[in-house]
Amino acid sequence: MTDRRSQNYSISDLRDRPEFASTVAERVWNAWWRDQGVGLDYLQGLVDESLAPTGRPMALVAHHGDTFLGTAHLIDDDLEARPQYAPWVAAVWVDEAARKAGIGSALVRAAAEAAFGQGFETVYLCAEPTKASFYEGLGWRRIERDVDGLDVFSLSKPS
Repeated sequence: MTDRRSQNYSISDLRDRPEFASTVAERVWNAWWRDQGVGLDYLQGLVDESLAPTGRPMALVAHHGDTFLGTAHLIDDDLEARPQYAPWVAAVWVDEAARKAGIGSALVRAAAEAAFGQGFETVYLCAEPTKASFYEGLGWRRIERDVDGLDVFSLSKPS
């Protein structure tokens, strides 16, 4: 994916904006991994895998010039209990000051479009049940409830 522009921000593949890699790792680590006792260096390694010239893993970054706003990822596996599903939109994060501006929605759409562009007919994500209305509002369908405390959603490629 190249650069997608809107009025106030762009969405870029991290491969095109590698200067955001450490920021992406830090935000995702703080949001989900830090309290699990996982080191930041581990997360940095995962993010760095998104810099390889392949389809997945893929990290997208929303930014206004050189200011990081958010991220979303396209990965092969996001829920150990559901190895039959792939690929996944994962680690959707928007900095607090940039929320409520449509950036999260745009990132989720861009990651799903990337999956469809790679030939997948369906893409998946898991989220806390409190986030269900956000994803359902974007057209995602809840297909399972309470899988390790998370709900599982799918989105099919438009016909």
